[in-house]
Amino acid sequence: MKTLTRICQNIWEKKKWPEDWKRSVYIPIPKKGDILKCENHRTIALISHSSKVMLKIIQRRLADFFNEQMPREQAGFRKGRGTRDHIANLRWIIESMREKQRNLVMCFIDYSKAFDCVDHDLLWLYLREMGAPLHIIQLLKSLYKDQEACVRTDSGETPWFEIGKGVRQGCILSPTLFNLYSEMIMRKALEDTEEGAKIGGLVVSNLRYADDTTLLAESEADLEKMLKRVQEESRKAGLSLNIQKTKIMATAAIDSFAVNGEDVEIVESFNFLGLR
Repeated sequence: MKTLTRICQNIWEKKKWPEDWKRSVYIPIPKKGDILKCENHRTIALISHSSKVMLKIIQRRLADFFNEQMPREQAGFRKGRGTRDHIANLRWIIESMREKQRNLVMCFIDYSKAFDCVDHDLLWLYLREMGAPLHIIQLLKSLYKDQEACVRTDSGETPWFEIGKGVRQGCILSPTLFNLYSEMIMRKALEDTEEGAKIGGLVVSNLRYADDTTLLAESEADLEKMLKRVQEESRKAGLSLNIQKTKIMATAAIDSFAVNGEDVEIVESFNFLGLR
């Protein structure tokens, strides 16, 4: 224990991580379909067990800053918040709009591998713009610099390779870092927007659970404006919307919906955070 304490103190003071603590071993787990295709696997990541002590220290040091930055629209990976909150919120919004006989148009956004596409340089920039402690940012930059991984299969392990983007798999800091990253994207896209569901003096433009993002508007035109801005700011940050899996649902009939020339499927029901 004394040795581990000394290592953590040294990391905190010198902002330099042991090389073994920056390495990950990926183990592919087959899903349905052709197992010879990479997309039909999910991976679990093994990281140094000892490193989790230092990661927990940083997580606690970031906690107050993180909670200050997260708006009520984001319920993912937050203490005392969960999927049930947003399920209840969306039901209340739909019922309130129906009572007032006003239309509600919803867009359920699907991102393509959002956690794997985070740009590291942009992440540090966003953290600085948000006012994160500089010492923490430097620790994180050191952790992410020259990090390596290999893939372990029944045939053995691949050579080590560098990881150039994405938040670290298996790391307890990754949900926090991704939420901060996506929060900056949504601020740039929607912070000054007047579009959204107007209820009780509030304008609710979105509900989020990590990368599960739902946009809310009272007209198709308003929703199209919002979706274009979110798509553009996401693109600038390296994230891509999967339009084929993004869905539109409304309380009134809609014939068609498109954004930037791409048709978005209109559905009558949707599995929202595990509840249809």
